[in-house]
Amino acid sequence: MNTVGAAENARIQNLLADGRRKLLGLVGAPGAGKSTVAEAIRRSLGDRAQVVPMDGFHLANVELQRLGRADRKGAPDTFDSAGYVALLQRLREQRPDGNIVYAPEFRREIEEPIAGAIAVLPSTQLVITEGNYLLHDAGPWAGAAAMLDEVWYVDIDDAVREQRLVQRHQQFGRSAEAARDWVASTDAPNARLIAATRARAHHVLAWS
Repeated sequence: MNTVGAAENARIQNLLADGRRKLLGLVGAPGAGKSTVAEAIRRSLGDRAQVVPMDGFHLANVELQRLGRADRKGAPDTFDSAGYVALLQRLREQRPDGNIVYAPEFRREIEEPIAGAIAVLPSTQLVITEGNYLLHDAGPWAGAAAMLDEVWYVDIDDAVREQRLVQRHQQFGRSAEAARDWVASTDAPNARLIAATRARAHHVLAWS
């Protein structure tokens, strides 16, 4: 699947009906397909939309090592959650006659965030942000949901999702065994934490 359904398109059109800037959040477990959904929506709207992933707020590897959290990369405390919420607030407050807002982007090929890689123009009507912890209610994460006009939970069969994760980890350099171990020891606990936030979403999008 590479397009959203009629129900999702209707929700987007309703969201944008008043012509004002809106922020749409896509949340789901690792490997659920959030970035694919986000890109499908962006393509459907052209230059009216921009994607700003939460993953741009990964802490740098050197900081994760300093904090002793490198082996848990992807857990809630391995992101600059306060910085992410602050960016969402800037995007909510950006005016049509204002300045460009720049956002960071996570580059998997180097496993690091890159500052200022995404430009959100003042004319952008829909900002689509996707990530694991948009509905998490601990620490600074608790402020994220209030910045979003709608949050959709991207749902997928766990077996399919975990298979995709193993393939992704292998694609970016891990051995098959190391990829399976990472999914079991790091991705799986995060997925359970994210699944507990499902009931807070405005809409559940079944994805495959």
